Amino acid sequence: MRALVVDDEPPALSELTFLLERDGRCESVQPVGSGADALRVLEAGGVDVVFSDISMPGLDGMELARVVARSEHPPLVVFVTAHEEHAVDAFAVQAVDYVMKPVSPARLAQAVDRVVGALAQRTAADPAQDLERSTGTTGEPADERIAVELGGVTRFVRRSAVRYVQAQGDYVRLFTGSASHLLRVPLTTLETRWADAGFVRIHRSTLVNLAHVGQVRQGQGRLALRLLPDGPELPVARRHARAVRERVLATGE
Repeated sequence: MRALVVDDEPPALSELTFLLERDGRCESVQPVGSGADALRVLEAGGVDVVFSDISMPGLDGMELARVVARSEHPPLVVFVTAHEEHAVDAFAVQAVDYVMKPVSPARLAQAVDRVVGALAQRTAADPAQDLERSTGTTGEPADERIAVELGGVTRFVRRSAVRYVQAQGDYVRLFTGSASHLLRVPLTTLETRWADAGFVRIHRSTLVNLAHVGQVRQGQGRLALRLLPDGPELPVARRHARAVRERVLATGE
């Protein structure tokens, strides 16, 4: 793969470039010291992945990733930063990984593994689809990777693994089959962003992923959804009952 390294701190830039050059999977590694310089390199093409710091003067790493995502064939993005607080924003631009400084060779190798896997998927896909950021190979919304904190470690959860979401103030809690994760995003934001991916509002504080619904139960004038496999039973508010029932039946057709 051909990598571009972006960092305004020379020692960090040199160290990351050195580590990537030692990895036999990197065909070339080009270091630059600013987001503006990175854009000039990207305009020429030929970059598969960008390893970028986030906090930089001028065009920072997050802004750079947003610009990159708008290109016709965007390179993958890996954030390399000393700041944990940007992890939530990383999933919005669909970063492949989020590596904390100081970077260890083992941790960087894991990031490269993910990049190689993502590039392999892109190569195998229909060139007309090319696994673009906005859609998947079947025309459905791409399965987002959500950055979450667990035990001081940033991990990524697939949106398709989220069974339901509950609001907790200005935050939400994502429930998967085996764990839950707190995310600093309003429920209304996820309701809009994930609507096309099969998430529906069943209560003022709950979204559910219809792909995980196993049963629809009606009793005493109340509607409830039972999640698979042997999951919890979630009550549906009266105001949402008709729309939810129609969506569930449509999904099952």
